[in-house]
Amino acid sequence: MSWLNKLPWAMLIIGSLFLGLSPFMPEPHLFEKVRMLFEGNLHKPIDIFDLFLHGTFPLLLLLKSIYSIIKK
Repeated sequence: MSWLNKLPWAMLIIGSLFLGLSPFMPEPHLFEKVRMLFEGNLHKPIDIFDLFLHGTFPLLLLLKSIYSIIKK
């Protein structure tokens, strides 16, 4: 997982805050799509793409955090 080491922390944090939480009002898309996923309502391809788009940075940040904790 050396490719995780090449990703800068700042990029992942800023990307997670802005892309992961946009649009800020009324509800971030990521929260909406995760809720739809757990309710079983995530069927349209655009919704699945939206979940992937808004969830990529937070997922990478989580993976890098876990990897750096385990590595120590």
